[in-house]
Amino acid sequence: MKFIVSSSYLLKQLQVLGGIINSNNTLPILDNFLFNLDGNSLTVSASDLETTVASKLDVESSESGSVCIPARLLLDTLKTFPEQPLTFTIEDNNTVEISSNHGKYALAYAAGEEFPTAVELKDPSATNVQGDILATAISKTIFASGNDDLRPVMSGVFFQFATDGLTFVATDAHKLVKYTREDVSASQAAEFIMPKKPLNLLKSILAGSEEEVTIEYNESNAKFSFENIEMVCRLIDGKYPNYEAVIPKENPNRLSIDRNQFLNSVRRVSIFSNKTTHQIRLKIAGAELNISAEDIDYSNKAEERLTCDYQGDDMQIGFNSRFLTEMLNNLTSDEVSLEMSLPNRAGILTPVDGLDEGEQVTMLVMPVMLNN
Repeated sequence: MKFIVSSSYLLKQLQVLGGIINSNNTLPILDNFLFNLDGNSLTVSASDLETTVASKLDVESSESGSVCIPARLLLDTLKTFPEQPLTFTIEDNNTVEISSNHGKYALAYAAGEEFPTAVELKDPSATNVQGDILATAISKTIFASGNDDLRPVMSGVFFQFATDGLTFVATDAHKLVKYTREDVSASQAAEFIMPKKPLNLLKSILAGSEEEVTIEYNESNAKFSFENIEMVCRLIDGKYPNYEAVIPKENPNRLSIDRNQFLNSVRRVSIFSNKTTHQIRLKIAGAELNISAEDIDYSNKAEERLTCDYQGDDMQIGFNSRFLTEMLNNLTSDEVSLEMSLPNRAGILTPVDGLDEGEQVTMLVMPVMLNN
């Protein structure tokens, strides 16, 4: 079998697929790309058994066949070529020969039949979402998901589809993010938990894309199709915790403040906090917010005063500065609102401005006990 393809076009597609390949695979065949040729259409796939990504490319050929080509070796070679046509020829002696304008390169290949086949979804439900909306939903939530192997349901993002909107939730029990779109809806209600790795890949491919993404899903798998790419992944099995129950409904104390000013202040003060607890103290009275931190072991301490707009009782509350920084970093608004009820109840962080029509973001951060 033989085909001709543009070097930069092939590299661009393979770099997307390469993101799914693990550096230490238990099955050696997973270190390869599967090339499946059918006339002018070449489908290249990569898999880590949990997730399979396939991309369709236009090539010059009239033949068909399938082979597995070592991914790392091929990517490293393609990165060095200037834009030019490359001819791939599959020889009988188990090597694939790549011919460029200036040379020839031979790589060993494996038979295409050895590559695991992607799962076919039986009786899937489907929803269409614009690529950029999906990418935004992922990037707004994924940072809040956990890494605890003992609680796998918390290590992904919870997709909740309804006829009146889509909701995406992530939590690690210390922080929680709920992102809602009321301008997009599903034809029927459904919920599933997506693992992080395929979501990170989708986020990087879809950022800024106006392409429609078709999401198909059943009990165990989900499939994302857009442009020339298809991704099938296994869902995380289990029931997602009832996140609505942990969001406090009555929060009479409301602080509004410039996001950048608050973020920079928390960053600076947290340098002086205890290295294990990362605890900072917010003391709010009138229109003044006092942010302080202390590391008693090293006699380090810092304190900053900011003006803010505050309605509520004077209060002191402690937070883990890393969580607060992460959340403020993931908001894009100029001004944020922090709503609180008691020093031992979660604080709710929301953007005051900068949201699209139908878009809502709620971030919840658990307090830490202050030592007086």
